[in-house]
Amino acid sequence: MPELPEVAALRGFLTEHLVGRTVAGVQPVAFHVLKTYDPPLSEAVGRRVEAVARHGKFLDLSLADGPHLVIHLARAGWLRWRESQPTAPARPGKGPLALRLTLTDGSGFDLTEAGTQKRLAVSCVRDPREVPGVATLGPDPLADDFTEADLAALLHAEKRQLKGVLRDQRVLAGIGNAYSDEILHAARMSPFQLAARLDAADVTRLYLALRETLQEAVARASGIAAGQLKAEKKSGLRVHGRTGEPCPVCGDTIRQVAYRDSALQYCPRCQTGGRPLADRRLSRLLR
Repeated sequence: MPELPEVAALRGFLTEHLVGRTVAGVQPVAFHVLKTYDPPLSEAVGRRVEAVARHGKFLDLSLADGPHLVIHLARAGWLRWRESQPTAPARPGKGPLALRLTLTDGSGFDLTEAGTQKRLAVSCVRDPREVPGVATLGPDPLADDFTEADLAALLHAEKRQLKGVLRDQRVLAGIGNAYSDEILHAARMSPFQLAARLDAADVTRLYLALRETLQEAVARASGIAAGQLKAEKKSGLRVHGRTGEPCPVCGDTIRQVAYRDSALQYCPRCQTGGRPLADRRLSRLLR
């Protein structure tokens, strides 16, 4: 899933490739992708792209004197840029293509989504806050005005485990499964630790780990072409997706806790005092 660093890089890439150019056509290919009907998607055609913004994991294409196209790539969606889009209309089918946008110079991008769970979403709205997921976003953890005190207040209001809190877009915008694993590893904290029980030293450690992990990932992804961002993300992860490999900090074996449709990874020595975590459904440490 694209998370804050990758979406930030996509924003930079699209700013360079879209801003100042005019939309020639927007074609939904998958029936599920378009989530709005007013204004109609046809209002985007013939309008110049004025800016590209990011709201958490959402991309926001602002068009001249008109609507915003707000894109959420969800778990398995991606954006593929083409210098020359096909001239024939795309045919709906079982393939991954969900939506095609073409500019007047012939370039543009495709939105694709792998897998059977179709969650990629495009909204055509007059204000990005009309998109429910944008309207309920928590603060951006990399915003200049997001302080350690802000994080402390958010955590102390939560009686949930840290892993779930960090992934909740209503609490913090932009962090998903991968970077929550990376942040907790850098902070040397268990994903099952209760957020409300963190003391001042814990909050400081988590705040620094959160900011540094995301800032480093943003720096790595900056300037990379859209088609290469997935590989870059994977290469930069230290624990997420690396079950069975040695921890790059202590050398212990990275372990996994499986969910129904996802998994988390962690280092026992760095994060849980050497104890392996039980199955996520039990929500406790093995004894």
